[in-house]
Amino acid sequence: MDPTVENNVRSDRRSKEEKKVLRKQIKASHTLLKHEGISTTSQPAKSLVVANGGLGNGVSREQLSVALKEMGEVETLIMQPHKPYAFVTYRSEESARKAHIHLNGQKLQCGENSVTLYLSYVDSVTCEEEASVPLPEGLILVEDFVSLEEEALLLAAIDWSSANDDVTAQKALKHRRVKHYGFEFRYDNNNVDKDKPLPAGIPQECLPVLERCVKNKHIDIMPDQLTVNQYESGQGIPPHVDTHSAFEDTIMSLSLGAQTVMEFRHPDGRLVPVLLPGRSLLVMKGESRYLWTHGITPRKFDMVPACDPQSPAHTAPDLGTHSNLTLSKRGTRTSFTFRKIRHVPCRCAFPSACDSQGAPSAPLASPPSAPSLPRCHADAAHLEEEYVHRVYDAIASHFSSTRHSPWPRVCHFLSSLPPGSVLADVGCGNGKYLGVNPELIAVGCDRSSALIQICAERGFQVFVSDALIVPLRTASCDACISIAVIHHFSTQERRLAAVRELVRLLKPGGRALIYVWAFEQEYNKQKSKYLKDQNKEHPENHSLTNNRSEDSQEPHGISSIHTRRHLGDNCRPVDNLQNVSKVTDGKLSVHTNRTAFNTQDLLVPWHLKDGKRRGEEASGEGVKKDQRKEKSNKTSGNSCSDCNPDPSPGLDSSMSSGSGQDTSDATHSPDSKPSPSDDTTQTSTPTLKSESESSPAPVFHRYYHVFQQGELEQLCNQVAGVTVQSSYHDQGNWCVILEKELTHL
Repeated sequence: MDPTVENNVRSDRRSKEEKKVLRKQIKASHTLLKHEGISTTSQPAKSLVVANGGLGNGVSREQLSVALKEMGEVETLIMQPHKPYAFVTYRSEESARKAHIHLNGQKLQCGENSVTLYLSYVDSVTCEEEASVPLPEGLILVEDFVSLEEEALLLAAIDWSSANDDVTAQKALKHRRVKHYGFEFRYDNNNVDKDKPLPAGIPQECLPVLERCVKNKHIDIMPDQLTVNQYESGQGIPPHVDTHSAFEDTIMSLSLGAQTVMEFRHPDGRLVPVLLPGRSLLVMKGESRYLWTHGITPRKFDMVPACDPQSPAHTAPDLGTHSNLTLSKRGTRTSFTFRKIRHVPCRCAFPSACDSQGAPSAPLASPPSAPSLPRCHADAAHLEEEYVHRVYDAIASHFSSTRHSPWPRVCHFLSSLPPGSVLADVGCGNGKYLGVNPELIAVGCDRSSALIQICAERGFQVFVSDALIVPLRTASCDACISIAVIHHFSTQERRLAAVRELVRLLKPGGRALIYVWAFEQEYNKQKSKYLKDQNKEHPENHSLTNNRSEDSQEPHGISSIHTRRHLGDNCRPVDNLQNVSKVTDGKLSVHTNRTAFNTQDLLVPWHLKDGKRRGEEASGEGVKKDQRKEKSNKTSGNSCSDCNPDPSPGLDSSMSSGSGQDTSDATHSPDSKPSPSDDTTQTSTPTLKSESESSPAPVFHRYYHVFQQGELEQLCNQVAGVTVQSSYHDQGNWCVILEKELTHL
């Protein structure tokens, strides 16, 4: 080829690439304006917004800084928590121009993933420095409490070579390895057998540390029980409160090895993340010990201050809103938790959380007497609190691990929405549908703060909210989805209120998709996947081998659909529905999983299980959970034949960075209540157990109202200003698509 022609071809190619980058950079700017309210400018300035260069995309401050500093001297770099963008201000406008030219469209390698950066000028960066938040009352963090030599001595004193050791009651649990000294904490009943001390007392190597604790007045008397937990990267503990009746007031946890972030949560919703450095001592007394839950979210990276804050001892950096954050890769952490066995009932000042004073030590697993159907609003709220919110909070981690592929019909609905549409996923779980269509401006909410945390870590825009009161403006959404949510409301009035709230959020002409579990698990002579997955060889194990309930029905194959004009023929009116909702003596019955329903209001068991087959049991598929999880974390939605694959971690313009879809179905989910095990023991549900443990797996019961044919449509028709566009039965679920009338606000 002639050199001149070749040069012209190369020039054209470069021009095409430059044009492509420019289009995507402009698109990213528009998304920033719509989604985040960030205004960009075409005029050069010293400050830029770096799309896809945020903590929410898995980009650390150090990784981004290296690329930015190659262009010139950086004055400030602001990376806010969970955001898929960052702000950089250069010392000179010339350096900013250089970055704008050379970094736009460039890929940044972040571990195993890469993101593509798009930079736009901004006139100013407004990000106020947040004040540190106080620690929960009674909580003390002492850094560098032990020396490096003491740390090595303590770690060497723990022999993990034996898989199971009766002397120290060693166990290999789902989320960690654990040893007990002095007394064994029993995860099957959340307590200790005070009459059966273990042969091994607290190791001698711990005594100098404990004597120092007494001398420094952290404790008044020496502990007699020690639990040693070892966590690898990616492991954690659901939030819980240590059992009041098992241990005295003060609990101390010594962190050795890698640092981690522990989250403290008040019943009123307040959240205080606390960074626990290696060799630090955490002391919990009073309110922090008895009332606040504490837990560690399973993840491989934590958001931590970029430099150690010089804050007073009574405060902690607010990791939730701090702007000077970076990502810290977790390593192996070993915790020594010291406690004193309690021999008299607890008489603390927090009876609502105290099992000695009548509060349940866990969400009711096998209640001695079944709950009754609600007779008033207060009854309904209490039933949902005990058998929906608290249960989902307790099982959140396990529940999330059983969610893999988005449902095809839901994917089809999301993919049909025009680019730039505003979507609200009300009851988003841990974000299964938030990343299906990256062209949408998607926001999710859920009652479960634990599931919301998972969403946030994946870069989704989410918040904690009840499905009955969503803090979004009226007529602000082009579309809403409510997948497997409304069947958790225990009265007709509350179910109707949930539909009204969805309609309130819609713009005129906006559409909503609703899925609820169907009473008719066999429809048009076809059994749902829920019934097909029965263990025919061992029918007595139906309720023991399946956890997914309605959520196991990942729809595929035939779905029957009919439009609104056919409702009179295909759907029975409410007045003619079969009278199957009556329960004996007004008491709710416990459903046997994988069987047909015989009542509409019931309790569905969830077996909190462990072991390599847990994912298989949950889904009815012969694929290992870890393999599916790894696959879904890399690309999600691929199992939906009619939906778009999930966006990669480096989104060109959507600003939604979550790449994983190992998520839960949308549910009306939990409040911040006690939940399974931790560094310390709990007033909550038993921990996830390994097959090596002899105690039975804990069973929780979730309230459901399963809908009969025509009931969902009749419910929606009671809402003014909305039309039922279509309704259909999809693998054991009744589904409707609603449209808000153009004249209705």
